Amino acid sequence: MNNLNTLSSNEDIKGKIIFLRVDFNIPIKDGKVIDDTKIVKMKDIINKLLSKKAKIILCSHLGRPQKNGKEGLSLDQVKNKLENIFKKDIVFLNNYLNNETKNSIRQSDKELFLLENIRFHKEEEQNDLEFSQQLANLADIYINEAFSCSHRAHASVTGITKFIKSYAGETIFNELNSLEKIFNKSNKPITCIIGGSKISTKIDLISNLIKKVDFMIIGGAMANNFIKYNNFQIGKSLFEPNKEETIKKIISIAKEYNCKLIIPKDVVVSTSENTSGKNKNLSEIEANDIIFDIGINTIKSISEIINLSKTLLWNGPLGFFEKDLFANGSNEVAKLIKINTQKKLLTSIAGGGDTAAAIKKAKAEDGFSYISTAGGAFLEWLEGKILPGLKVLEK
Repeated sequence: MNNLNTLSSNEDIKGKIIFLRVDFNIPIKDGKVIDDTKIVKMKDIINKLLSKKAKIILCSHLGRPQKNGKEGLSLDQVKNKLENIFKKDIVFLNNYLNNETKNSIRQSDKELFLLENIRFHKEEEQNDLEFSQQLANLADIYINEAFSCSHRAHASVTGITKFIKSYAGETIFNELNSLEKIFNKSNKPITCIIGGSKISTKIDLISNLIKKVDFMIIGGAMANNFIKYNNFQIGKSLFEPNKEETIKKIISIAKEYNCKLIIPKDVVVSTSENTSGKNKNLSEIEANDIIFDIGINTIKSISEIINLSKTLLWNGPLGFFEKDLFANGSNEVAKLIKINTQKKLLTSIAGGGDTAAAIKKAKAEDGFSYISTAGGAFLEWLEGKILPGLKVLEK
């Protein structure tokens, strides 16, 4: 982390135009922002830059327009929310790839400018150098505040840095500082909770972390594969076929590194996501049952481990938390982590959009040491991979 270029606190940026790569890839419904967490997280950082009399160009992507089409993915929908949060008029820039844009920004009496969805340009994902230079020509300084996008070699993340003075922002510094606690400064015992639906997307993560932690708790739909592997019925529950060798490998690594692998001992099942569930031991699961959450005894076991732990990493909810009927497991775990963190008994780090949403739903977001909203970048860093968006910002 110390080898990244960062903007000095005493560097004079008065009158400078800053190209600020942010992550405003946020949920929108019927043209309105329904979760502004990522914007609010950037408020103090942006205001600090504005207080130094800089002008800021905000650049983000929204969704996957090259794959799904542009409809409903304009960042113009985010403009009103930004104006409400910052109490300032914001200039929305749609056609900005021309020589006049930079002068127009410099001469404007406005301070904040928002580019249209950068992914509307196919050159963004192609990391096209000509397009990268056009972006760089808009500003004097580039700052990356989008750790969540730093695993992508895109024009606004890596290509642009070839043509402009570039820095890692505060959010990247804070993110890496928090993540490094897990590996370099962690107090033991260390617990890792991994949830979500697919083992295949997290096999590298589990294999890497299992060598470094004392307890590995598996939850969410991916736990169904472990339950099935142990010769229990899973009914009509979600699972990934042909993952027996993967599970065998995980169990083997856990034994080799003396990591205790925890899977659910009971679950909450229903025949429909809209019908209240029943708590069942694994041996009681029937052919029409669908597993939607961890059970009472599993929550008790996880709670005992959390109470033993000094450091905890959480990625992936433990059940179908979006439905109140099946949010109990994630809620109870989030609340206990919050209590222990606030009592200074635990350093707790959570990452991934769904995990952050589950913690927010449990009203526990103020009780974690750090919550990352990054998904892929968070996982790839934990897997030990080099992130291209950070590599280009090294000194």
